[in-house]
Amino acid sequence: MIRAYAHSNSPMEGFCVFQQMVRRGLRPDPITLTFVIKCFIKIRCLRGGEQAHAKILNGGHQSDSLLLTNLMDLYSLCRRDGEAHKVFDEMPHKDTVSWNVLISSFLRNKRTRDVLGVFDSMVRDEFGCKPDDVTCLFLLQACADLGALEFGDKVRNYMEENGYGDAIKLCNSLISMYSRCGCLDQAYEVFNRMREKNVVTWSAMISGLAMNGHGRGALEAFRQMGQAGVPPDDQTFTGLLSACSHCGLLDEGMLFFETMTKQYGIKPNIHHYGCIADLMGRVGKLDQAYELIMSMKELKPDSALWRTLLGACRIHHNVTLGETVVGHLVELKAQEAGDYVLLLNIYSSVGDWEKVKDTRRFMKERGIQTSLGCSSIIVKGVVHEFLVDDVSHSRKEEIYTTMDEINKQLKIAGYVADITSELHNLDEEEKGHALSYHSEKLAMAFGILATPPGTTIRIAKNLRTCVDCHEFAKALSWVYNRVVVIRDRNRFHHFREGRCSCDDFW
Repeated sequence: MIRAYAHSNSPMEGFCVFQQMVRRGLRPDPITLTFVIKCFIKIRCLRGGEQAHAKILNGGHQSDSLLLTNLMDLYSLCRRDGEAHKVFDEMPHKDTVSWNVLISSFLRNKRTRDVLGVFDSMVRDEFGCKPDDVTCLFLLQACADLGALEFGDKVRNYMEENGYGDAIKLCNSLISMYSRCGCLDQAYEVFNRMREKNVVTWSAMISGLAMNGHGRGALEAFRQMGQAGVPPDDQTFTGLLSACSHCGLLDEGMLFFETMTKQYGIKPNIHHYGCIADLMGRVGKLDQAYELIMSMKELKPDSALWRTLLGACRIHHNVTLGETVVGHLVELKAQEAGDYVLLLNIYSSVGDWEKVKDTRRFMKERGIQTSLGCSSIIVKGVVHEFLVDDVSHSRKEEIYTTMDEINKQLKIAGYVADITSELHNLDEEEKGHALSYHSEKLAMAFGILATPPGTTIRIAKNLRTCVDCHEFAKALSWVYNRVVVIRDRNRFHHFREGRCSCDDFW
């Protein structure tokens, strides 16, 4: 009965049955407690898990790996990372399932690099168990999050050597991983060799094309999907609308938005509205985008949707609407430092330094601190992270010498710093200097320093890349004949021969 309730929509009834059992004097065994914990897992009930933990200790069941693995999973889902790891450390026998739960806990708690280390140790059989298909799924997710292309290739090789190479879920994850690492050729190669393609496969490929700036390619993939007789789902249309948004395809985007409801019976969700609002905003139809958001009846605009419009206000220097959007974010109590940074961008772009000063004062009074820009680059399997004006790297002297040389070469080629990216009221020379050592520029300099000529430089950044760094990367790709791939918080930028895949539309 407890097991049945654990798999139903009424998991707490399972706990009630357990309480009746205990009141009747029946002692729970490890199987009983496993299903009780599964009931708590379904509703993320931490207090119930702690009670079950006490029953485990009182009943002397500390050696049951399956039971403890489920307890670990509950703690992890409830964001009690420390308790989950303590249970894991105390387990006398750890199998692949328990290691997988530990890996999932690392992923939930943003300890992505630790996941890669666990996989290496498992492959070397240091723990007496090997990675399975679930392990590989988690690892591909970690590689996608980090942009760890080389490690992703290693996971793929392991999959093929151990008979997982044709598993459709893993192939779908491979497509997603390669797309999120900016390697569309490899994603397409995996896609083409798959004998069976489901809606997730097609949606992953469409989204991969979209995020890497191949909007027309995403639309063509959708056409081929229809020819293959695979009906789209809501994720498919998220990818399609995102493709239209990234490439400014307004007419196509509006047609798909209408088609998804009329032809396929799919109700637009908040992500679909976000893509359309972004598309309208990027092509300058800010008022229409605002009207669209305000016309939503069944859905309530969330903070991500308002931030999409705020970003468009920054692009088109619309001060009035930008202030209105921030007002909506305040109403939702969802305003973040980044929202005020966008507002600062809007004020500085129109030269309203008085409002810049007022906004900075407001942020200081409220204790609102901006997130530091952080860029990472992986060289020979090692992640190197940089902040603005970073001096923490062991090769900092070489990096800054290389940076100065790059600046000289780019200036000779005609690069001029875009000082609109600097939000302080400084003179032009001071602004140019302030922009010189942004985190992605330092990462690019390290890429030039640490990799052979011709090697693609791949960088991940936690924030949106600024206009000046975008121009810098275009110039560097031409002068140094390098392909530079930057994944910022919004999209991929593929720089080649002085051009970017986004056509300066981001």
